[in-house]
Amino acid sequence: MTFQLPRAIYLLSVCNGFLFINQSLLITISALIGFQLADDKRWATLPLALQFAAIMVTTVPASLFMGRFGRQAGFLLGNTLGIVGSVVALYALFAHNFEGFCVATTCFGMFAAFANYYRFTAAELVDAEKKSVAISWVMAGGVIAALIGPNLANWSSKLFNAEPFAGPFAALIVVYLLSIGLVLAARLPPPDNTVSTDPVRPLGQIITQPVFVVAVLCQMLGYGTMNLVMTATPLEIQTHGLGMSSTALVIQWHVFAMFAPSFFTGSLIRRFGLIPVLITGVFAGLIVVSINLTGQTLAHFVIALILLGISWNFLFVGGTTLLTDTHRPAEKSRTQAINDLFVFSTVTVTALSAGALHYQFGWRVINFTVLPLYAIAAIAIAWLYRIQIRSTKINTSD
Repeated sequence: MTFQLPRAIYLLSVCNGFLFINQSLLITISALIGFQLADDKRWATLPLALQFAAIMVTTVPASLFMGRFGRQAGFLLGNTLGIVGSVVALYALFAHNFEGFCVATTCFGMFAAFANYYRFTAAELVDAEKKSVAISWVMAGGVIAALIGPNLANWSSKLFNAEPFAGPFAALIVVYLLSIGLVLAARLPPPDNTVSTDPVRPLGQIITQPVFVVAVLCQMLGYGTMNLVMTATPLEIQTHGLGMSSTALVIQWHVFAMFAPSFFTGSLIRRFGLIPVLITGVFAGLIVVSINLTGQTLAHFVIALILLGISWNFLFVGGTTLLTDTHRPAEKSRTQAINDLFVFSTVTVTALSAGALHYQFGWRVINFTVLPLYAIAAIAIAWLYRIQIRSTKINTSD
């Protein structure tokens, strides 16, 4: 079934693409910049970890801010923070200042904390039956990042002869300005400050719902496992002497695989249900590990990260869709905030540990580490399936 979606959905999709241009660019070059600037090379991935830490710390205030002042105000503030981060990154690179680059990636994380709510905004603009499709379309905008993000380092590296890594951050300023224009064009509805007559449940009651638990676990573990392997991949590629062009190619295919499935993930959810989509995401992740343990050629890296992107997409989009069924309108801001707090706490830990794990123990340990995480996700999905079957039997008997 084809749905007619509001114009704002497509504009938010492009904005989400711009968000992941930032993300994919940092994934491609952040560890390399950190390695270049840091005196202690074990801290090479600290700037990227600080980005995710900033997302974690900012996600609750961002949700509450938008609950009070509206989505549009929040997205405009977030993109402004992105511009500030780009300017600071330029200074840090020319001054050869590791701490300054850490400040810049923190600003990027604060921007992302606001921008991560693009997907929830999409669900709010459509009827309940269209939610999975609307979320998928917004996530599909990340394909823009696959086409532009990893190559931005190469395309813009000649802007400043003295510092090749500076060019991408100058280009990001333009990206943030374009995003601001699209947010304004979307004309998102103002915040609903009317007093709701619906009872608001305690947060503890909301987060102990089985559906909430599984929704959060799928997002946490899908994003965390993906981030651990993905963050370490450029370092492993460098270890084998494959170079910057190989890193850009691998990350480009990975980011494409993260978002291209979104053109049909929502339809798959509607046709087959959430459980099959989620469990497929887990199996794709397990195949990634087997490929990474088999060899470390360019082909291995490309194929593994394509499957890693698909795994992330099914678990993250599926988990996000599942979460929208766990809260009432008046509970939206708190529920979404605590969800993203859990998710990006996990992402922060994996980003921070990736560099140290790779440096101390190597590539094989990185891959063995994610196996129990996928196992937990599979158990949680099976638990939800059992609950749904039991509920169906009870309803049928009534």
